[in-house]
Amino acid sequence: MEKIMRFSQYQYLCRHMFETDDTGNIRQHYNSVEAELLPPLVLAYIGDAYFHLFVRTRLLLFEKNKVQVLNDFGAKIVSAVYQAYAYKNLKEELTLQERDIFRRAYNAKSHAPRAASIADYHTSTGIEAIIGYLQLTDNTVRLNKLCERAFQLIIKKIEQEYL
Repeated sequence: MEKIMRFSQYQYLCRHMFETDDTGNIRQHYNSVEAELLPPLVLAYIGDAYFHLFVRTRLLLFEKNKVQVLNDFGAKIVSAVYQAYAYKNLKEELTLQERDIFRRAYNAKSHAPRAASIADYHTSTGIEAIIGYLQLTDNTVRLNKLCERAFQLIIKKIEQEYL
């Protein structure tokens, strides 16, 4: 019964989310995205995607031919465990606003995957929400600085563990 209800909710969303206008084009529901008003898990959704792309692009400076190596390292770097490690080493550098975004995302109700502890998962959600907020507000200088610091911290941690 629950799967049927979920599927019917999905069908409803699909019908209403992508409505067309009189010309047949898909009609947007909003004229802009106000990052301050978005739920923290939506910010984390955007931050997760951004950090994945940042890491994949950054890894090209180390390897350009072996996709499996790029994929393995990329997946490790963006894992909840390593993102939580980066946060623990970055938290003193965060602004008050970033700390508030982190707190709201950390405390948001979500389900942790089996690959990480609940604390690491919530911590990675918090850092992803900060990244999402910075990306959506076009704060590219701060965004790049934060992502680069996290990347460097994680790479050094991986080196310590595997070399």
